Amino acid sequence: MAELDVFEKNLLHEIADLDALPVGAYNIRANGGLAARNTTAHINIVTKTDKSGIDIIIAPGTKNESVHIPVVISETGLKECVYNDFFVGADCDVTIIAGCGIHNCGGQDSQHDGIHTFHVGANSKVRYVEKHYGDGTGEGKRLMNPTTVVYLEKGAQMEMETTQIAGIHDTLRKTSATLAEGAAFVVHEKIMTTGEQHAETDFSAEMNGAGASCNIISRSVAKGHSRQHFSSNIVGNAPCAGHSECDAIIMEHGCVSASPQLTANDLDASLIHEAAIGKIAGEQLTKLETLGLTEKEAEEQIVNGFLK
Repeated sequence: MAELDVFEKNLLHEIADLDALPVGAYNIRANGGLAARNTTAHINIVTKTDKSGIDIIIAPGTKNESVHIPVVISETGLKECVYNDFFVGADCDVTIIAGCGIHNCGGQDSQHDGIHTFHVGANSKVRYVEKHYGDGTGEGKRLMNPTTVVYLEKGAQMEMETTQIAGIHDTLRKTSATLAEGAAFVVHEKIMTTGEQHAETDFSAEMNGAGASCNIISRSVAKGHSRQHFSSNIVGNAPCAGHSECDAIIMEHGCVSASPQLTANDLDASLIHEAAIGKIAGEQLTKLETLGLTEKEAEEQIVNGFLK
């Protein structure tokens, strides 16, 4: 493993809870290059030859194994676009830990764009965890634009957990999914923006098989003068169930907008959207303040619980 500095080690801890090399398969990327890699008998990682990125190949029947593929950037001005493709065989049950951290103490913008494409085989189950984090005192921005494309075969399941709660100036997060018969896709998103930060989320899902289901849940907090936009488009082309939910708290001068879209192309497609945007309720603050917390401490407790 290439030697990481203290900032890069801190980024790894924040985005992947890693203080040492993980057990199982992993590919750690640092400042545009390979820092460490390990494969297992059932999980192979291959460097692409036509563009930047890797192929992660998971053998059919692989159970209770994990793959870590974190990215850290500590060089100001570094901008990269990485393509990672996951090929998950049938009847698997695996966890994939991704995420990106940027430490920028310089005057130039640093940026990571990651395009992750998942091909999930029949009756497989995938848990995908993706965290984004930024820090540093430089004037250069920390920019991230993650794209996730998911193809679920018959009976496949994927649960996706995405978190961005600190330090990213601007992000456009795109997620799309295509579901076959009996497939299930669940997304839990958590975002917090502060200052002048901007975050945009764009979800789309197309359910093409009977019994497919999609559940998208977004929780966010906008502080300072930050802006957020949530858009979703769920299409039911067969007897299926789709649900999207945007629940946001605005504080100070924050702004959040939501643009849901539902399209039912089948008589038995059941599609629902829920949205709630508003400030912290006064009675919540009052209750915590009676327990001895200051207003600021009470707000922090409420926000932390909301984003849990």
